[in-house]
Amino acid sequence: MKRRLWNCVRLLSTIVLVAFPAAADSGPNVLMLVVDDMNTWAGCLGHPVAQTPNIDRLASRGRLFSRAYCQQAVCNPSRASVMTGRRPDTLKVWDLRRHFRRTFPDIVTLPQHFKNHGWFTQGIGKIYHNGTTKPQGDPASWSVPQTWHWAPHWKDWVVVGGEKGAEPKKKGGAVQRLDVPDDAYWDAQIASDAIAALRACSDRDQPFFLAVGFWKPHLPFNAPKKYWDLYDRDEVLPPANPNAPRNGPEIALHDWRELRNYAGMPKEGRLTREQTLELRHGYLAAISYVDSQIGRVLDALDKSGEADNTVIALWSDHGFHLGEHSLWCKTSTYEMDARVPLIIAAPKMARPGEPTQAVVELIDLYPTLVDLCGLPKLEGLEGVSLAPVLADPSAAVKAAALTQHPRPAYYRGRPEIMGYSVWSGGFRYTEWRDWKTGRPVEVELYDHARDPLENVNAAREEAYRVDRGRLARLLGNLAGAQSRD
Repeated sequence: MKRRLWNCVRLLSTIVLVAFPAAADSGPNVLMLVVDDMNTWAGCLGHPVAQTPNIDRLASRGRLFSRAYCQQAVCNPSRASVMTGRRPDTLKVWDLRRHFRRTFPDIVTLPQHFKNHGWFTQGIGKIYHNGTTKPQGDPASWSVPQTWHWAPHWKDWVVVGGEKGAEPKKKGGAVQRLDVPDDAYWDAQIASDAIAALRACSDRDQPFFLAVGFWKPHLPFNAPKKYWDLYDRDEVLPPANPNAPRNGPEIALHDWRELRNYAGMPKEGRLTREQTLELRHGYLAAISYVDSQIGRVLDALDKSGEADNTVIALWSDHGFHLGEHSLWCKTSTYEMDARVPLIIAAPKMARPGEPTQAVVELIDLYPTLVDLCGLPKLEGLEGVSLAPVLADPSAAVKAAALTQHPRPAYYRGRPEIMGYSVWSGGFRYTEWRDWKTGRPVEVELYDHARDPLENVNAAREEAYRVDRGRLARLLGNLAGAQSRD
């Protein structure tokens, strides 16, 4: 009888919460900082050279998730997954073109959920993926039209001294080192707009959800010269694992056409050592450039007086290869592409500055921010709240993280082969499945205790038979239910 009564009370409480949500002015703000194509080259994540003082100081005031993974290593599917709380297979979004509302016209995005409950929501820069012909955001997510800083950089364009929002003025290659001010490029302009938005938000009688999306360190690596000068070329090393994994399947690789499309890059074959070092140097410069812009926004938040009532979440949409495994750019399921920076700082959180090894996914951001801000929970979210890990860095919320990518990487219609990869218990296990039958055509297994750089595919080694079986079952539980219609 007591249990039945308690269940009735819980049901009534849920109905009241949904029908009459808590007053928005009692909830915390959200500042979401998004970077593009950034792998784990950050000081707080142990990189020996990368200079990221502002990302590092955010980690010192929040929780650094050292084992965070994206859902797919390319911009559109990853960002759609984060902002809707659904996996790419659920959304049917696996490429750069398809919008998630083609599958779910009435889906409630993360900022839209906040907007529906009284928050002022604003997007600046690249939050959703930008289409190949025009910006492709999501107007329903925002209280005001999104501020775009958009350029067709995949066609080699770089910005040098152009007006904000104007067509770029100069065409260049994959790198550029000019002695120009920060605001010669998009990200400093984005930071300036974010600072202005923070000033305006602090004057409103409602909490805000401000999403700020930076372009860097996405190609081209065109940071101002002073960020290149932070690094001596002698300390920029070539990749430690430049060859494809031994016994690895060909389907796990790709032709890194994104980089090859830039001026001066070979259309086939490997890069020279000098090209490799120049690109890796440029990537570091781009990271330090965007780190500086992140610092400007964090400083503005502190000056606004809203910092003590603001949840900050910083994340990258996916990782990036810089010559490792013979690859450049993204679109693989290897650790370099799947693992991403993720930091969450919440007001009055327990043990700030302590990192966690908990396995988490970017898809967990939606339920986490909803949980932290006291909004009603939504049905259909496929991630879990990370609030337990924010309370205790030793806590665990899931056993594995799932990342996927199709082959061919770019296609029209349905994929032919889908690679599903899980990180769990120090192993990366991948199945390349025929899309129609769901049967694996290739399998990979990497033991990070023995092989942290994923140089040897151990899937067929007898010593790993038990581990392979366990990981296959785990992957099946996460990816086995995907629809092939």
